[in-house]
Amino acid sequence: MSRASGYDPSAPYGGTSPCEWGGGDNEESRMNYDAIIVGAGISGMYQLLKLRELGMTVRVFEAGTGVGGTWYWNRYPGARFDSESYSYGYSFSKELLDEWHWTEHFSPQPETLRYLNHVADKFDLRRDIQFKSKVTAAHYSEATRSWDVTLEDGSHHTARFLITAVGPLSAPTMPKIPGIESFGGESYHTARWPHEPVSFEGKRVAVIGTGATGVQTIQEVAKTAGTLTVFQRTPNWCAPLLNAKIDEAEMSRIRARYPEIFERCEATYACFLHTPDPRGTFEVSPEEREAFWEKLYAEPGFGIWQGNFRDILTDRKANALLSDFVARKIRQRVKNQAVAEKLIPKNHGFGTRRVPLETKYYEVYNQPNVSLVDIKETPIERITPTGIKTTNAEYEFDIIIYATGFDAITGSFDRIDIRGVDGLKLKDKWRQDGLQTFLGVQVAGFPNMFMLVGPHTALGNIPRSIEYNVEWVTGVLHYMKDRGLTRAECRPESAKDWTDHVLALADGLLSMEIDSWMTGINRNVEGKDVRSVARYTGSAPAYRARCEEVAAGGYRELALG
Repeated sequence: MSRASGYDPSAPYGGTSPCEWGGGDNEESRMNYDAIIVGAGISGMYQLLKLRELGMTVRVFEAGTGVGGTWYWNRYPGARFDSESYSYGYSFSKELLDEWHWTEHFSPQPETLRYLNHVADKFDLRRDIQFKSKVTAAHYSEATRSWDVTLEDGSHHTARFLITAVGPLSAPTMPKIPGIESFGGESYHTARWPHEPVSFEGKRVAVIGTGATGVQTIQEVAKTAGTLTVFQRTPNWCAPLLNAKIDEAEMSRIRARYPEIFERCEATYACFLHTPDPRGTFEVSPEEREAFWEKLYAEPGFGIWQGNFRDILTDRKANALLSDFVARKIRQRVKNQAVAEKLIPKNHGFGTRRVPLETKYYEVYNQPNVSLVDIKETPIERITPTGIKTTNAEYEFDIIIYATGFDAITGSFDRIDIRGVDGLKLKDKWRQDGLQTFLGVQVAGFPNMFMLVGPHTALGNIPRSIEYNVEWVTGVLHYMKDRGLTRAECRPESAKDWTDHVLALADGLLSMEIDSWMTGINRNVEGKDVRSVARYTGSAPAYRARCEEVAAGGYRELALG
């Protein structure tokens, strides 16, 4: 992977205390750390490592009891990668790449968590991480050019810089259904799954939700549950994962190909191993088109979504043809055609929402112990002490699983009381002015705050975006430290220009016509019922090129002082 301009990891400063940064008068010497990082997931861990290389004193505050972020919290049955394992892990250490053996092409959650714990141990990260420390507030002081961070226990901690590593999908939401607290059985949200095993053997289980986590959960629970009732509001287009084991010989071949693998990820549109085919849908014959789709459907991973014809997500007729192809596959795989029709989306085309990858998900509905309830036809009225009541039936359950997703992208920021210059709340700024960022990394009016994988950054294969974001932020801080600068804030005009660019890129995308977390919609969160452009939809190489341009120009788009 290429490294961000302005940052040379071979030349760390080393050994600087907080009060030495920028002179250190009495006010500044009271700071506890040079930087505070919120979150010990993939981005927080890597940022900690990089700031250590700059000789900065750093504290990471993590709400959980261990590292891992997404892979710490999401322990639900069936949780796993939908990016190839060897394209998902960190790329920065050859030694780490050489010693780790991925056992499956799409790693399951327990293995991924073991991997991240291995990384934490290998680089001795835990000594700078404080667990069971949920951040509730972060307030900027112009007088001291520092951030005051408050934890749930009431303690305060100060630092020159605040770096958020909170993740785009980390704030779970529960549905607005009356009576949830009244249920007398077991109930779980997929994103807050218990650490101890949950048995479904012979039990009456309900799953509410059929998004990516719902699909993964359903196909696992169905294997052992006495009965499984799926409550579906909106069906999603799903495609086969086609996972497989990786033996020692194959892993050796993968290790030899790591430079090629990461070069490929760096070159593709969304950092996956797959990237759009340069041909248009109608530039080939119907026979060639069908053969190409058959090939993609039979291959593992995101190829049918990320490696399809270049116009699939912009041309309505092209998308309709692909959607019809996948609908035919669903009808072939589900025996009961009435059920198949319920599982085929009617309100959006293939790929315009995130595509869940599955392993015999559709075949689950052929099992006698599984039933599907369309809650658009018969809405849920309430959760009862014994189960779920819809408009036409009452069901009894032993376990209810809420696969109801996240308050995506901005939700994790909204749940922290973040205040910038003059006490302006970040949530209020984004509500009043609309979502605005500079490169998805900074917000005007919030000096010395940097966001990792924040709104308006390139998402896609997220760890690839994380590594670049971390290295770019590290480059800014290296530049500042080298010059004795203590304040960095994106200029309002820089944020406006970048936001206008992000909005222009999204124009014409079919996905922007659809309600989904990718367009900022969550009916279970107040104020999240209007579509917005919350993510950068251009290519990752173009995003990096703009970031490199800013770095090479001496960060003129930031007000540094």
